[in-house]
Amino acid sequence: MLIDCGLSCRELMRRTSNVGISLDGLDGIVITHSHDDHISGLATFHKRFPGVPLFANFMTAEAVACRARMEDAAFVPFENGQSFAVGPFDVAPFSIPHDTSDPVGYVVKVEGITYFHGTDIGTPLDSVGLHIAEANIVTLESNHDPVMLRTSGRPPSLVQRIAGPRGHLSNDQACELVRRFASPRLERIALAHLSEECNVAHVAERAMRNTLDSIGRHDVPLVVLSQHTPIMV
Repeated sequence: MLIDCGLSCRELMRRTSNVGISLDGLDGIVITHSHDDHISGLATFHKRFPGVPLFANFMTAEAVACRARMEDAAFVPFENGQSFAVGPFDVAPFSIPHDTSDPVGYVVKVEGITYFHGTDIGTPLDSVGLHIAEANIVTLESNHDPVMLRTSGRPPSLVQRIAGPRGHLSNDQACELVRRFASPRLERIALAHLSEECNVAHVAERAMRNTLDSIGRHDVPLVVLSQHTPIMV
């Protein structure tokens, strides 16, 4: 199963072939929201692999179809809060605050493992944290350092959008979610969606490592994801 399709189809094929995955053998693609960095390769993918089902909630499917020039009928719709099956995966979508049509994160269960996927989250809501508490493996946005964001030279409107309640989580906000909601089930964390201009990997990693240490979870492996370098979580 693939979550989002923001890479080009060619790049996605290259990366998946390197780890022995055949794209036409996917059980499905689930979409979090309609922003281009999450769907830019989807239309080409669907043309090349039409047998792979695409899952999105109704508003996201409509927005993606419009942006990517696809048919609404290309998507298998779901409702937030209602679990659905993608092959062997039990997928539970949950609402998140972000500035697009009805965005979601996912809790995915398979073979006794629970995976949390949350990126593009504007506010560290308790409802998001409760899903983190369920998970063995967590991929969580740690988008920006607030000081770097304020001094980035970006237009004030963009700074306000990113730091706003429907923008992106800062390093501190991601750490606060983990500090409050990480459970004994937690086995590993991946930090995702880092800004290339307003964050640095070692800064985000140090903040989260300090948080894990403060709650007595020195044992939890931690990686920082990059769109440029594939990493096995």
